[in-house]
Amino acid sequence: MSENYISKIAEDKIYPIIRCNDADEVIEIANALIDGGIKILEINVENTSIYSAIKEVSKRATVCAGGIITSTQADYAFQNGAKLFASPIFQMNLVKISKNLRIPFIAGTTTANEAYSAWKSRIPLIKIFPADAMGGVQYIENILRQMPFLNLMPTGNVKLSEVVSYLKAGSKAVGVGRDFYQGFTPREITNRTKEILTEVKDYAQWINKR
Repeated sequence: MSENYISKIAEDKIYPIIRCNDADEVIEIANALIDGGIKILEINVENTSIYSAIKEVSKRATVCAGGIITSTQADYAFQNGAKLFASPIFQMNLVKISKNLRIPFIAGTTTANEAYSAWKSRIPLIKIFPADAMGGVQYIENILRQMPFLNLMPTGNVKLSEVVSYLKAGSKAVGVGRDFYQGFTPREITNRTKEILTEVKDYAQWINKR
């Protein structure tokens, strides 16, 4: 199974997550993010209408179907253009689904023990959710101090202003949801996207020069 999409997420470092139950609104938000430079984003499957949004958005960007907990959901998402899927949980049946469909799976975990179990199951990128409720940047630092080999992506009420701090803590990427788009016009979303991509790029360049 190709891990190119996971590598791209780690390279881009910023990972938008759209959670909305209106397919048209999902498409509008996604297009605004893509116009700002986003190449890979997650669309949470809030209801069956969201599959049509995944199909439409996948014409312009790589879509990860989020909130997947059953094989039926994963299969529908795959049929509509999703190239990988994510779940708020980590279960072995999801690993099996990933292998059967031959698409990458981003597992959702909360504790250090769950993250380690996901790593042992060869999950290439592990969400820590909800990162803010567990202690934010300090929580990520604490886990990675003991297990620096984990590829972690904090999600859950993460703010754009916190992205670089999470990266400094050792996160491979950072998932940002409603702070990317809630309450903003499409043009504002695009501008916010350009700004955070520039900030992340500047940070990556600084790291490479050290």
